[in-house]
Amino acid sequence: MPLAVSIKKMIVKFDFPLKAYNTFGMDVLCARFIQLDAEEEIHELDKANVFDSPHYILGGGSNTLFTNHYNGTVIHPAFKGIDIMDEDAESILLRVAAGEEWSALTDYCREHHYYGLENLVGIPGLVGSSPVQNIGAYGVEVKDCIEKVEGYYTGNMQEFSLTAPQCQFGYRNSLFKNGLKGKAFITSVWFRLSKVPHFNLTYKALANAMAGVEPTLENIMDTVIGIRNSKLPDITKIGCAGSFFKNPVIPRAQYSELLEQFPDLVSYPIDEEYVKLAAGQLIEKAGWKGKRIGDAGIYPFQALVVVNYGNAKPEEISYVYQRVIFDVQQLFDIRLNPEVNIIA
Repeated sequence: MPLAVSIKKMIVKFDFPLKAYNTFGMDVLCARFIQLDAEEEIHELDKANVFDSPHYILGGGSNTLFTNHYNGTVIHPAFKGIDIMDEDAESILLRVAAGEEWSALTDYCREHHYYGLENLVGIPGLVGSSPVQNIGAYGVEVKDCIEKVEGYYTGNMQEFSLTAPQCQFGYRNSLFKNGLKGKAFITSVWFRLSKVPHFNLTYKALANAMAGVEPTLENIMDTVIGIRNSKLPDITKIGCAGSFFKNPVIPRAQYSELLEQFPDLVSYPIDEEYVKLAAGQLIEKAGWKGKRIGDAGIYPFQALVVVNYGNAKPEEISYVYQRVIFDVQQLFDIRLNPEVNIIA
């Protein structure tokens, strides 16, 4: 489809700068940019065959690294809404539009005292992206509260409504990053939240910070924000996409061998055969924590975070993360995998 074809009712721009639409602050262009302000506008995209040509659905851009100009259509969902679909004495079911800010949802939960997402406060991005990545922090993953995900299959515009088990959630993973990658447009996410106080303080750093503090919704949210601010950069000042790398999972036998050389390696048990290591510790031991090459580097307070200190180019960010992967593999024989979506 020629990019010059007009589409009714929507904001459509050409050779559009994406710097303000990705938290890395990559100064790249897309051939065409379409903002959807209403869910029904998706049908206009289908009529114009937008889904038949290269396209990328971009939420808040907080988990995306553009490594070059994007020669296709960027679709940005901006439709919002939080609706109560069901409620009883103990829980509430919310249907949240894909274009709603994640922070707006956690603020809503705080205001109405709905429990379940408090450990995930402070994560940038839009609600529609949360099940794709199965966002998680401080011992909680969003899958723990998702009841279902709604949207359209872009190949035939058939509606879908997938339950949490059908979404095949895993560690920073889901069906939307695998079998449905590039084939689905999420329009809303349904969350089942508790109206009864129920907290998860299993994460060590959070438990330590909450020691001696009454576990209330407000206190946990404030504590999580404090921990995040102490480790992660302010994305309004330093470009990044949060944790860039996944924590690797390795066989226990390999872990035992590594302990002989690195006795202080942090691990988290997965099952009888596998353990999860702390990628940040591996990166630090490989000498990258706080290292800077021009305006690209690794954040000094959290080695999982690749940063743009100002005017780093996509190729400079790419060089840093690829060198980190190489050096960690050379030292530990472990390959780190990016958590971030890398768009060529």
